[in-house]
Amino acid sequence: MPAAPSRTLPEAQQWLRDHLERREHPFNAIDRAAAARHIDTLPGTDSETWAEHWLAGAEYFAARACEAESGGDHAGALENWWQAYQFAFLGRFPAPLHPAKLAAYHRAVECFRRVSALEPTPIQHVALPFEGRDGEGDMVRFFVARPPGGAARPPVVMMWGGIDVWKEESYARGRMLRERGFATLHIDKPGVGQSPLHAGPDAERQWDPVFAWLRDQDDLDTDRVAALGLSFGGYWALKLAHTHREHLAAAVNWGGGVHLTFQPEWQERSRNASSYLMDLMPARARIFGGRTFEDYVARCPELSLLDQGVLDLPSCPLLLVNGKDDQQNASADMYLALEHGSPKTARMFPGGHMGVGPVLPSVVNWLAEQLS
Repeated sequence: MPAAPSRTLPEAQQWLRDHLERREHPFNAIDRAAAARHIDTLPGTDSETWAEHWLAGAEYFAARACEAESGGDHAGALENWWQAYQFAFLGRFPAPLHPAKLAAYHRAVECFRRVSALEPTPIQHVALPFEGRDGEGDMVRFFVARPPGGAARPPVVMMWGGIDVWKEESYARGRMLRERGFATLHIDKPGVGQSPLHAGPDAERQWDPVFAWLRDQDDLDTDRVAALGLSFGGYWALKLAHTHREHLAAAVNWGGGVHLTFQPEWQERSRNASSYLMDLMPARARIFGGRTFEDYVARCPELSLLDQGVLDLPSCPLLLVNGKDDQQNASADMYLALEHGSPKTARMFPGGHMGVGPVLPSVVNWLAEQLS
């Protein structure tokens, strides 16, 4: 099959400018002026050039953060470490498919650690033993952010993203939830970040030690726990709503696939989705340990929740959300899910992948109702 066409450098720069102007992923919380300068001076989009360019921006802000720390400027240090993280994240975007991007990822994690140490609301990093199989990791890593104000025993929303939004990126997405009084728990879905295992038909087992840990936390309301999966991560929230329903009060699949998305026909249609900047198929294949379109298409049908029989199981309360014109994941999957199992709530928004408009406020309001 032919390789996906690459954008020229000017085309890539225009894509980046458009997303920066609209404050869309991957520019959700970055310094606008600094990002614009880096877009204008971007010398190329090959992995090494890309990573080094954005990492240079990360190191600029890291140096400023260190200066602020030395001068006792707590707020300045926090803001500059946050920007250093944002630029390092862009260096690994969308996925560390090259050693230079892997180095950028490690730097992003390090910068986020510096952020979390300075945040006024505590962030707790947790590492739990994981009984993996041969070739899998032995630890599950996540972090928990408490809401401002020190509320006693807040409810918990577990969050994760997709093939390029990982737990550090989901932290900013959780701010609205924390402002509403929720604690947020951030973890990487199978196949990305610090997840101990690749995606597969039973990879939801990575959440077993997380649920066990939650049950032991006296300062969290573990009777009110929800799962919120973004993009590809919505798939895992939908699956957990069925397979781990006894642990969940609610779950949200925001833009994830169900069955149709994982069929070769859809993958052929979506492999050149204009909503994605670069390396869509390699980033998808990486969740299985592969690198090519063929690697991904050979494995992704095994994720079908219809073929697994999961969709016809009872579930906790579920919200299904997406953009009706999604080019990356089949929006028709949401309608398919409504035809199976327990009754569900759904809202389709205008636009492409993840939808446009008041999507996040709608999700937060629904979760607030379910966890009230």
